Amino acid sequence: MPTAVELVTFEELERLPEEPGKTELLDGELIQMPPAKRPHNKHSKRLFLRLFQLIESLRADGAALGLGEVEIEMGYKLGRKPDSWLIPDVSIAHRGQPGDDYYEGAPLIAIEVISESNTAAKIDRKIEKYLANGSQEVWVVYGETRRVLTHFAGRDEVEIGRAHIRSRALPEVSGIPLSEIW
Repeated sequence: MPTAVELVTFEELERLPEEPGKTELLDGELIQMPPAKRPHNKHSKRLFLRLFQLIESLRADGAALGLGEVEIEMGYKLGRKPDSWLIPDVSIAHRGQPGDDYYEGAPLIAIEVISESNTAAKIDRKIEKYLANGSQEVWVVYGETRRVLTHFAGRDEVEIGRAHIRSRALPEVSGIPLSEIW
């Protein structure tokens, strides 16, 4: 017989001792993941650097008006009762997105790099949580198979990227070659 999961609030999460790895809160459920391995970090870092470079070049050209900061492992508070606090591997915030220590609401684009500790059920729940709380896109990066699935807000549609990542939230960008990530 399954046991009930004890729900945790964001305030209780903040009081937990720091441990190696990443700790998130998904609908009040504490999710603890082991420290990321080198391939995971390599993909995350390359995505962050490429997106940072793209966004900065768009800003220099006077574009990217609706885009906030490009972040790596930044926390986002998504809803209350039950509380959710997620840390996408890479993200682009909305321009002017509120929050002091952490952002309030979901990022414009959330990027999750899949590792061994991820389960399909938890990733699906995270995708739904991001999209229901303001994300326009969620990119799920599979380093092992070298594919990216892009989920879009407001539609049951997924785009599979095998050569490029195409983003509707970044219309100025024709595509990010996956060869730059792998």
